[in-house]
Amino acid sequence: MAIDDGLDRIEAELQEEGQRVLAAIRGAVRALEERDVELADEVIAFDDEIDRQFLDIESSIQSLLALQTPVARDLRLVLAILHINLLLERTADGCVTVAKLSKLVADVEPDPALVEVLSEMGERAEEMCRVALDSFAARDLRGAESLVELDEAIDRANRRFVERLVDVVADPAHREWGLRMVVVARTIERIGDRAVDIGEQTAYLLTAQFREFTDASHPTTSQ
Repeated sequence: MAIDDGLDRIEAELQEEGQRVLAAIRGAVRALEERDVELADEVIAFDDEIDRQFLDIESSIQSLLALQTPVARDLRLVLAILHINLLLERTADGCVTVAKLSKLVADVEPDPALVEVLSEMGERAEEMCRVALDSFAARDLRGAESLVELDEAIDRANRRFVERLVDVVADPAHREWGLRMVVVARTIERIGDRAVDIGEQTAYLLTAQFREFTDASHPTTSQ
Protein backbone atom coordinates (compact mmCIF):
# COMPACT_ATOMS: atom_id res chain seq x y z
CA MET A 1 0.00 0.00 0.00
CA ALA A 2 1.11 3.55 -0.72
CA ILE A 3 0.96 4.66 2.90
CA ASP A 4 3.09 1.71 4.01
CA ASP A 5 5.72 2.52 1.41
CA GLY A 6 5.67 6.16 2.44
CA LEU A 7 6.03 5.36 6.12
CA ASP A 8 8.87 2.92 5.38
CA ARG A 9 10.75 5.67 3.51
CA ILE A 10 10.20 8.20 6.28
CA GLU A 11 11.28 5.76 8.96
CA ALA A 12 14.44 5.01 6.97
CA GLU A 13 15.14 8.75 6.88
CA LEU A 14 14.62 8.89 10.63
CA GLN A 15 17.14 6.12 11.21
CA GLU A 16 19.60 7.91 8.94
CA GLU A 17 19.12 11.05 11.00
CA GLY A 18 19.71 8.96 14.10
CA GLN A 19 23.05 7.72 12.76
CA ARG A 20 24.11 11.31 12.16
CA VAL A 21 23.14 12.21 15.70
CA LEU A 22 25.21 9.30 17.03
CA ALA A 23 28.17 10.63 15.05
CA ALA A 24 27.57 14.09 16.53
CA ILE A 25 27.60 12.68 20.07
CA ARG A 26 30.88 10.86 19.39
CA GLY A 27 32.42 13.96 17.84
CA ALA A 28 31.34 16.29 20.66
CA VAL A 29 32.69 13.99 23.38
CA ARG A 30 35.96 13.45 21.54
CA ALA A 31 36.39 17.19 20.99
CA LEU A 32 35.99 17.62 24.74
CA GLU A 33 38.42 14.84 25.61
CA GLU A 34 41.11 15.99 23.18
CA ARG A 35 40.49 19.75 23.39
CA ASP A 36 40.15 19.62 19.61
CA VAL A 37 38.79 22.97 18.45
CA GLU A 38 38.68 21.90 14.80
CA LEU A 39 36.57 18.85 15.62
CA ALA A 40 34.28 20.98 17.78
CA ASP A 41 33.76 23.29 14.79
CA GLU A 42 32.90 20.26 12.63
CA VAL A 43 30.26 19.14 15.14
CA ILE A 44 28.75 22.64 15.15
CA ALA A 45 28.67 22.82 11.35
CA PHE A 46 27.31 19.26 11.07
CA ASP A 47 24.22 20.36 12.97
CA ASP A 48 22.98 22.17 9.85
CA GLU A 49 22.73 18.81 8.04
CA ILE A 50 20.76 17.29 10.90
CA ASP A 51 18.44 20.31 10.96
CA ARG A 52 17.79 19.89 7.23
CA GLN A 53 17.01 16.22 7.71
CA PHE A 54 14.68 17.06 10.60
CA LEU A 55 12.76 19.48 8.38
CA ASP A 56 12.70 17.02 5.47
CA ILE A 57 11.10 14.38 7.69
CA GLU A 58 8.48 16.81 8.94
CA SER A 59 7.73 17.84 5.36
CA SER A 60 7.47 14.21 4.23
CA ILE A 61 4.98 13.46 7.00
CA GLN A 62 2.88 16.51 6.10
CA SER A 63 2.81 15.41 2.46
CA LEU A 64 1.86 11.86 3.43
CA LEU A 65 -1.00 13.03 5.64
CA ALA A 66 -2.25 15.33 2.91
CA LEU A 67 -2.60 12.39 0.52
CA GLN A 68 -3.41 9.48 2.82
CA THR A 69 -5.70 8.77 5.76
CA PRO A 70 -3.79 6.55 8.18
CA VAL A 71 -5.59 3.96 10.30
CA ALA A 72 -4.92 3.79 14.04
CA ARG A 73 -1.75 1.68 13.78
CA ASP A 74 -0.27 3.89 11.09
CA LEU A 75 -1.27 7.03 12.94
CA ARG A 76 0.60 5.83 16.03
CA LEU A 77 3.68 5.32 13.89
CA VAL A 78 3.34 8.81 12.41
CA LEU A 79 3.05 10.35 15.87
CA ALA A 80 5.99 8.34 17.19
CA ILE A 81 8.17 9.41 14.24
CA LEU A 82 7.24 13.06 14.79
CA HIS A 83 8.23 12.84 18.47
CA ILE A 84 11.46 10.96 17.79
CA ASN A 85 12.41 13.33 15.00
CA LEU A 86 12.16 16.25 17.43
CA LEU A 87 14.05 14.36 20.15
CA LEU A 88 16.89 13.62 17.73
CA GLU A 89 17.09 17.25 16.63
CA ARG A 90 17.27 18.39 20.26
CA THR A 91 19.96 15.81 20.96
CA ALA A 92 22.00 17.24 18.09
CA ASP A 93 21.52 20.70 19.59
CA GLY A 94 22.95 19.31 22.82
CA CYS A 95 26.03 18.14 20.93
CA VAL A 96 26.49 21.69 19.63
CA THR A 97 26.30 22.97 23.20
CA VAL A 98 29.02 20.55 24.31
CA ALA A 99 31.20 21.49 21.33
CA LYS A 100 30.84 25.23 21.95
CA LEU A 101 31.66 24.91 25.63
CA SER A 102 34.67 22.74 24.80
CA LYS A 103 35.96 25.50 22.51
CA LEU A 104 35.56 28.16 25.18
CA VAL A 105 37.92 26.38 27.58
CA ALA A 106 40.15 24.54 25.10
CA ASP A 107 43.22 26.44 26.33
CA VAL A 108 42.66 25.51 29.98
CA GLU A 109 44.34 22.44 31.43
CA PRO A 110 41.40 20.22 32.44
CA ASP A 111 40.94 18.07 35.49
CA PRO A 112 41.64 14.50 34.29
CA ALA A 113 39.23 12.86 36.73
CA LEU A 114 36.32 15.02 35.60
CA VAL A 115 37.14 14.50 31.93
CA GLU A 116 37.13 10.75 32.56
CA VAL A 117 33.66 10.91 34.11
CA LEU A 118 32.33 13.10 31.28
CA SER A 119 33.77 10.68 28.73
CA GLU A 120 32.01 7.80 30.47
CA MET A 121 28.76 9.74 30.48
CA GLY A 122 29.16 10.52 26.78
CA GLU A 123 29.79 6.88 25.92
CA ARG A 124 26.73 5.84 27.92
CA ALA A 125 24.61 8.50 26.22
CA GLU A 126 25.72 7.32 22.79
CA GLU A 127 24.97 3.71 23.75
CA MET A 128 21.52 4.73 24.97
CA CYS A 129 20.70 6.52 21.73
CA ARG A 130 21.83 3.50 19.74
CA VAL A 131 19.71 1.13 21.86
CA ALA A 132 16.74 3.49 21.54
CA LEU A 133 17.01 3.64 17.74
CA ASP A 134 17.58 -0.12 17.40
CA SER A 135 14.63 -0.88 19.69
CA PHE A 136 12.38 1.36 17.64
CA ALA A 137 13.52 -0.23 14.38
CA ALA A 138 13.03 -3.76 15.74
CA ARG A 139 9.80 -2.91 17.62
CA ASP A 140 11.57 -4.30 20.68
CA LEU A 141 9.71 -3.39 23.86
CA ARG A 142 12.18 -5.08 26.19
CA GLY A 143 15.07 -3.23 24.56
CA ALA A 144 13.23 0.05 24.96
CA GLU A 145 12.56 -0.64 28.64
CA SER A 146 16.24 -1.47 29.21
CA LEU A 147 16.99 2.22 28.69
CA VAL A 148 15.88 2.92 32.27
CA GLU A 149 18.76 0.90 33.68
CA LEU A 150 21.22 2.49 31.25
CA ASP A 151 19.98 5.92 32.29
CA GLU A 152 20.67 5.10 35.92
CA ALA A 153 24.32 4.47 34.99
CA ILE A 154 24.57 8.01 33.59
CA ASP A 155 22.95 9.36 36.76
CA ARG A 156 25.50 7.53 38.91
CA ALA A 157 28.36 8.93 36.83
CA ASN A 158 26.87 12.39 37.15
CA ARG A 159 26.86 12.05 40.93
CA ARG A 160 30.58 11.19 40.81
CA PHE A 161 31.07 14.27 38.65
CA VAL A 162 29.40 16.49 41.26
CA GLU A 163 31.46 15.00 44.09
CA ARG A 164 34.71 15.74 42.24
CA LEU A 165 33.53 19.15 41.05
CA VAL A 166 33.55 20.58 44.58
CA ASP A 167 37.33 20.24 44.76
CA VAL A 168 37.89 21.45 41.20
CA VAL A 169 36.00 24.75 41.48
CA ALA A 170 37.83 25.51 44.74
CA ASP A 171 40.93 25.99 42.59
CA PRO A 172 40.75 29.42 40.86
CA ALA A 173 42.75 28.06 37.91
CA HIS A 174 40.05 25.48 37.18
CA ARG A 175 36.97 27.37 38.30
CA GLU A 176 35.79 28.61 34.90
CA TRP A 177 36.54 25.26 33.28
CA GLY A 178 34.67 23.42 36.04
CA LEU A 179 31.61 25.63 35.80
CA ARG A 180 31.47 25.16 32.02
CA MET A 181 31.67 21.42 32.56
CA VAL A 182 28.61 21.56 34.83
CA VAL A 183 26.60 22.54 31.75
CA VAL A 184 28.33 19.84 29.70
CA ALA A 185 27.41 17.18 32.27
CA ARG A 186 23.81 18.34 32.39
CA THR A 187 23.63 18.39 28.59
CA ILE A 188 24.94 14.83 28.32
CA GLU A 189 22.49 13.74 31.01
CA ARG A 190 19.66 15.23 28.95
CA ILE A 191 20.83 13.29 25.89
CA GLY A 192 20.32 10.13 27.95
CA ASP A 193 16.90 11.34 29.03
CA ARG A 194 15.87 11.86 25.42
CA ALA A 195 16.96 8.32 24.58
CA VAL A 196 14.55 7.16 27.30
CA ASP A 197 11.88 9.33 25.69
CA ILE A 198 12.49 7.53 22.38
CA GLY A 199 12.04 4.24 24.22
CA GLU A 200 8.71 5.51 25.53
CA GLN A 201 7.63 6.19 21.95
CA THR A 202 8.49 2.61 21.02
CA ALA A 203 6.35 1.38 23.92
CA TYR A 204 3.52 3.66 22.76
CA LEU A 205 3.74 2.30 19.24
CA LEU A 206 3.62 -1.30 20.43
CA THR A 207 1.00 -1.03 23.18
CA ALA A 208 -1.17 1.89 22.00
CA GLN A 209 -0.77 3.42 25.47
CA PHE A 210 1.64 6.20 26.34
CA ARG A 211 3.36 5.67 29.66
CA GLU A 212 6.46 7.16 31.14
CA PHE A 213 9.25 4.87 32.18
CA THR A 214 8.79 6.17 35.71
CA ASP A 215 12.13 4.95 37.05
CA ALA A 216 13.91 7.35 34.71
CA SER A 217 14.75 10.77 36.13
CA HIS A 218 13.68 13.10 33.38
CA PRO A 219 11.02 15.81 33.22
CA THR A 220 7.66 15.26 31.60
CA THR A 221 8.20 18.26 29.30
CA SER A 222 11.05 16.62 27.39
CA GLN A 223 8.84 15.83 24.43
